Amino acid sequence: MVGAVWRLARAVWHGLHGVAIVLLRFPSLPLAARRARIAWWSAKMLRMLGLQLQVSGTFKPGAKLIVANHVSWLDIMAIHAVCPEARFVSKADVQTWPLVNRLVDSAQTLYIQRENRRDALRVVHQMADALKAGDTVAVFPEGTTGPGPELLPFHANLLQAAIATGTPVQPVVLRFADRHGRFSTAAQYLGDTTLTQSLWRLAAGQGLVVHVTVLAAQGSEHADRRALSEHLRQLMADALAA
Repeated sequence: MVGAVWRLARAVWHGLHGVAIVLLRFPSLPLAARRARIAWWSAKMLRMLGLQLQVSGTFKPGAKLIVANHVSWLDIMAIHAVCPEARFVSKADVQTWPLVNRLVDSAQTLYIQRENRRDALRVVHQMADALKAGDTVAVFPEGTTGPGPELLPFHANLLQAAIATGTPVQPVVLRFADRHGRFSTAAQYLGDTTLTQSLWRLAAGQGLVVHVTVLAAQGSEHADRRALSEHLRQLMADALAA
């Protein structure tokens, strides 16, 4: 109990520290220095909450579209700890979250109104522009958080940005495990779970590990969107099962 409270207090303080860095330091820092701080801050937040980060595989340099499964709000931090240049596509209502929106904005996030189907086209154009400029963009094709061991159906719409620009797509598999290597429910962020409840479960966990498995980049040029989506999903499902 005391250990969980201590972890939670340190995580909150680290979050506020991140907001201060974004507000006071980022305006004067070059892009490379900003990304270095994003990687440092993300990795430290995982440690503050008692999670160990284990990474296998390497990200392709240059422009790419990262496609990852979605388990927790920690997913972005886990990927940013290894690939801080990733520009995530996030739901638009995050922009209204006090303080958190400052952190999200600092990573050059792209926002989508998920309830508005037409907005997906606008975001696809933004993603394509970013990819053509050499950026790394990251999406969660499930569209929402899942239980972890099994993948939800994929939405293929946003893959069009990679296909239109001929940009490689790199699948990433996130797996939260306990000290015995079994899937952990502590990181799940499902249904009516609040951020406070999620933080407490994480802080109270013991020996939690987040595995980030970076799979080989896949070509996208002239690909069929739905076929590419199913191919990526199968690759990621196989990696989860392994």
